[in-house]
Amino acid sequence: MFKLILKVMIPTTVFLYRLTGGVIGGRVQTLPVLLLTTTGRTSGKPRTVPVAYLRDGSTYVIIASYAGLPRHPAWFLNLESHPEATIQVKKRQMQVKAETANPEKKRELWARLMEVAPGYADYQKRTSRDIPIVILHPIDERGEKRSA
Repeated sequence: MFKLILKVMIPTTVFLYRLTGGVIGGRVQTLPVLLLTTTGRTSGKPRTVPVAYLRDGSTYVIIASYAGLPRHPAWFLNLESHPEATIQVKKRQMQVKAETANPEKKRELWARLMEVAPGYADYQKRTSRDIPIVILHPIDERGEKRSA
C-alpha cells in the first residue's frame, strides 16, 4: 500500500511543485522541500522526487530515511552511483554534487534535525539500517563547488 501511495503522491507533488514554484508541495511539516533529480543507477533516466531538507551554509542537507523502511530510498542509491544531480528549490534550479556525511558531520546534522523535526528519530527506531545524511554541494558548469 505504501508503494502505491508513493506512485501517486510523488508525481503529483513534483507536478504541483514545478507548477507553483514550491508554493504547493514546498513544505512537509516543519521542513522545506526541494525537488531532487538523480540519474537512475540502472536505467540512466532522470528520476525526480520531493525531499525535505535543511540548509547548512551553502549546502542542502537531505535525509535518506525512507520513513524507517529497511532499505535505502532509490534516490540515495542513485546518488551513490551518480553523485551529480539537479535540485529545484522553489523556482531556482541548480546542479549539485552529493556527499554522504561522515560520522562526525552526521552527528552534528542529526542534532540540528532533531531540533526542527524530531519525528525522524522514530524512523531510526523503526529500522536496523543506519539512516544516511546526504550533503548536496552546489557546483558550477565545470563541476566545481560554489556558493549557493
